[in-house]
Amino acid sequence: MEKEILITIRRLNKEDIAEFIELVKLFEDVFEMEDFSIPTTEHLQQLLNRDEFAAFVALSDENKIIGGLTTYVLEQYYSEKPLAYIFDLAVDKNLQRQGIGKRLIAETNKFYKNKGFEEVFVQADKVDDYAIEFYRKTDPSEEEDVSHFYYKLN
Repeated sequence: MEKEILITIRRLNKEDIAEFIELVKLFEDVFEMEDFSIPTTEHLQQLLNRDEFAAFVALSDENKIIGGLTTYVLEQYYSEKPLAYIFDLAVDKNLQRQGIGKRLIAETNKFYKNKGFEEVFVQADKVDDYAIEFYRKTDPSEEEDVSHFYYKLN
């Protein structure tokens, strides 16, 4: 019988730059990002210092980052309540489909609900069946079928 992993979900603080770097490296691995070059520690620290940005991590009982997600806060003009946008979410490839991602979303939703936000939202590529299946299992309030249009600026 496999040993059950005890998991803790927590929001990274401004002092947690080493953990943030570890999370970015996890994203690189899980998303199979070829030719990725991690930004400087100074840049990542500036991002972590911003009130409009948050990173949540799933820690194993050995205090290893095994998953995480990042969010951006969006102020809106339709309401005085802000929105939180989940930008990236990943779980270690060897630990997927064990409820870690669902726990990350639940804790993130709880965090922003307690701060008075209107909603948390996330987007998934239509071709990413795995992501769409996952998000459907996280009890969303609503699902929309949208297309993204990108404007590369370099």
